[in-house]
Amino acid sequence: MRAMVLSGISDFQRNSQPLDLVDMPLTVPGDKEILVKVTRCGVCHTELDEIEGRTPPPHFPIVLGHQIIGRVQSMGIKAERFDPGERVGIAWIHSACGKCKFCLEDRENLCSEFTATGRDSNGGYAEYTVVSEDFAYRIPVIFSDSEAAPLLCAGAIGYRSLKLTGLRDGENIGLAGFGASGHLVLKILQYKYPNSRVFVFSRTKAEREFAQELGAFWTGDTEDEPSEKMSAIIDTTPAWKPVVKTLSRLDKGGRLVINAIRKEERDKGSLLEIDYPRDLWMEREIKSVANITRKDVEEFLALAAEIPIRPEIQEYALDEANRALLELKERKIRGAKVLRIQ
Repeated sequence: MRAMVLSGISDFQRNSQPLDLVDMPLTVPGDKEILVKVTRCGVCHTELDEIEGRTPPPHFPIVLGHQIIGRVQSMGIKAERFDPGERVGIAWIHSACGKCKFCLEDRENLCSEFTATGRDSNGGYAEYTVVSEDFAYRIPVIFSDSEAAPLLCAGAIGYRSLKLTGLRDGENIGLAGFGASGHLVLKILQYKYPNSRVFVFSRTKAEREFAQELGAFWTGDTEDEPSEKMSAIIDTTPAWKPVVKTLSRLDKGGRLVINAIRKEERDKGSLLEIDYPRDLWMEREIKSVANITRKDVEEFLALAAEIPIRPEIQEYALDEANRALLELKERKIRGAKVLRIQ
């Protein structure tokens, strides 16, 4: 099979082609695994973190990609959830122990044995991939393959982030950063919280204009001061500076939810700029999002079909993965980026 492979940590400033197109042997599925013929795979900012060394190190060489849509090609002898040819999705969570207190509470995202698709096991920047049948998902028929791919991470992690805000309809909410996840969260908010005003903070004019097109109440740069305070803010930016700036925009008792595995190291000094009485006093709080659960994916896919959500898509061929990643690095974003595999 063809695959785009990462062989080690790389720096986009020195190497704009960190992935190599190679031929790899197919993996034979284990007893409860399925072999999936990949048709689409979303491109996520987490892949930049993996390439540039901000996540726990992958097992090199590794095939990236964790927003996977495909068809079941073959199954292990004990796999019985899906039929051959059935369409399935694969998300960031590749496996968990199933026995610890977190797994037993449907919080397997916190399991100490959590493994990630495209980091601990080969992902979807390839023509085929293997996963346990317990960590694959049926995709609602309403979505095309390209529409479904970003729902598996950008959408599902955005859904989890929104749940963690504790938002009530009518309360103001901010979105810091407006990429793949942000534009899907806005669509959820418009459906579930129609009386809430959405404020979008972005460093780029293109993202602000895109948010306006989709119906955001207010858009501005992270340095701009909105006219109203917010009950919650979801941050999806790669840097620390927006986190510090948006804290001061929270209302009393407000919550900032950080939706990022890692922040870029060059901005970590901004943490020192947090001023307790200005930013955290009056019961303001910061909460992080760690991975997603299977329940998040299943609930969000059902909600996305109910709305229905139609992601904005930019498509690339498999061998254009480096270009898609570089554009993501340079914030050339309008919605979600998706690789066409088959």
